[in-house]
Amino acid sequence: MSEDILINVTPQETRVAITGAGVVQELLIERAASRGLVGDIYMGRVARVLPGMQSAFVDIGLERAAFLHVADIWEHRKGSEGPAVSIDRILSEGQALLVQVIKDPIGTKGARLSTQVSIAGRLLVYLPHDPHIGISQRIEDESGRQQLRDRLKELLPGEEKGGFIVRTLAEASSDEELRADIDYLSHLWGVIRERSVGNTAGGEAGAPPLRLYQDLSLAQRVLAAFAQTYMPKVRGKLEHYTGERPLFDLHNVEPEIEKALSRRVDLKSGGTLIIDQTEALTTVDVNTGGFVGSRNFDDTVFKTNLEAAQSIARQLRLRNLGGIIIVDFIDMESAEHRAAVLEELKRALSRDRMRVTVNGFTALGLVEMTRKRTRESLAHVLCEPCPTCEGRGAVKTAHTVCYEILREILRESRAFRAKEFRVLASQPVIDLFLEEESPSVAMLSDFIGKPVSLQVESSYTQEQFDIVLM
Repeated sequence: MSEDILINVTPQETRVAITGAGVVQELLIERAASRGLVGDIYMGRVARVLPGMQSAFVDIGLERAAFLHVADIWEHRKGSEGPAVSIDRILSEGQALLVQVIKDPIGTKGARLSTQVSIAGRLLVYLPHDPHIGISQRIEDESGRQQLRDRLKELLPGEEKGGFIVRTLAEASSDEELRADIDYLSHLWGVIRERSVGNTAGGEAGAPPLRLYQDLSLAQRVLAAFAQTYMPKVRGKLEHYTGERPLFDLHNVEPEIEKALSRRVDLKSGGTLIIDQTEALTTVDVNTGGFVGSRNFDDTVFKTNLEAAQSIARQLRLRNLGGIIIVDFIDMESAEHRAAVLEELKRALSRDRMRVTVNGFTALGLVEMTRKRTRESLAHVLCEPCPTCEGRGAVKTAHTVCYEILREILRESRAFRAKEFRVLASQPVIDLFLEEESPSVAMLSDFIGKPVSLQVESSYTQEQFDIVLM
């Protein structure tokens, strides 16, 4: 499937839409005020070592300390064949440490770090601490893999101690292009090392925590900012759009962004997906909706599930959903149908750039899967928890709030001496007190021996109220 990449750049944010088969397949959004951190390299300082968890918290200058597990410490991994070493034998509090962000802060969790640095170029990924030469798994031809490995070894300078991972694009590259990538990455690592050596001592202006290297911006990563120098062959594929109509409007991307923030996804057949994202996992529920089909019920269910499998794969990319994902397909009696739906899901997911693992149907008929998560989902980038319901997705009814107010007045009447209690609340709550619940207010007023007055506060949400002692 051929893909087009649409890029909308403003001083405030960069938005990228990857389209294929006439629809948006993936959305990437990066804001200047909150750029992602994955790939950035820091000289941090160990804030706390936790031997019981085999982990440490490292201060890299963010709001929350970043997390480093012993498995992500390169010095430990080199000797992993021997007995396990406690992390407090490797790190100590206050120690300066060169680290790289491998996962952005997500929710309440801090960034995740590794001491094994990797720097991505266009064709290669440089591993300054690892002499290994690896080949992208997407290059499946074994003879082609070995040929690439041999070519790279011939191009490497004799004094090179680091290693490289050959990316998929390198399969069709020339020796000159590979050499240019090697030179660029080696030079970049040299600059990073110079900055790190000069900033490990405490008490000076450049002392840790300090960012040594920031990954390319989203626009640069997509465009490969140095296309003119490093990508002359693809320079002709880049087109500067100068039309008056906004690019995302022209290609119908804006409505797709709105749809990607909705719980409900409509399928062409009339079926629906209901997608709920929580901190622990994401659930996808498949329903037939208004689709009744033209044959029997089993065929209707099978066809809906097949269409849902394709749509789910697209929605995961579009919304950048990661972590544990549970899919509840419509129940199928036929084992053949279940196998076909699972195969269709795996086929549709094969185009995903992120690592996806599908575990198949459970005994309850659910499909368990995981998708690698390194950045916040689209909803977390564009939205925030509702201030009214605080992210619950529901608000207390006016009746519930009324009864809370009555109980609170009773408590305060026993704790404080007041001449009158005035209730400040939203219009629906006050209306309920004046109509259906007016006997309850009168009964409470008689019981405490004090008048209760009511006042509408138009700025209050339905759950918000205050009781003023007069």
